[in-house]
Amino acid sequence: MAIQIYILGKLMQDNNYPYKLKKELSEPIPFDQLGGVTESKLYYHFESLVKQGLIEPVEIIKEEHRPDKQVFAITDKGREALPQKIYQLFGNADTISGMVIALANIEYVDREKVIELLYQKLARIKEHWAHIKDLEIKVQLSEEKEHLVKYLGEYFSSKKEHTTYWLEELIKRIERNEI
Repeated sequence: MAIQIYILGKLMQDNNYPYKLKKELSEPIPFDQLGGVTESKLYYHFESLVKQGLIEPVEIIKEEHRPDKQVFAITDKGREALPQKIYQLFGNADTISGMVIALANIEYVDREKVIELLYQKLARIKEHWAHIKDLEIKVQLSEEKEHLVKYLGEYFSSKKEHTTYWLEELIKRIERNEI
């Protein structure tokens, strides 16, 4: 999904071809390696987007002693689908790092709707944590399990605080149009 959003977002700016996008992903920071994006994955997603009718080939660039380059453009259907894919990524991502591609393409969606999705996610995290804290009070533990449960409780509490802080910070920055 994120790779398709990346491709559609790039094609919203200008027609492009897979090899060029792969190269852009790798320079100057190797985002392709960090995200595990191989050339074959990129080509696979281009083909998938063509099959969905979201992009279409518009030109073939022929260069001497080089492979032909098939240039693609986003379709009207692709322009309509991009915001939905972005909202879906915001809704499904478990971490902020999972939202990076959606954040990089936030210009193609309604910011208020993104903020609403993030507030819903924040509420679910807090609700889930309250449920876990409730269970902790109700469970009777043997002495040997107390230390493990205490350790795990501290770990998950710290993780929840970290996630909550950065999600709240993200919401604030989107509200202030900093992102």
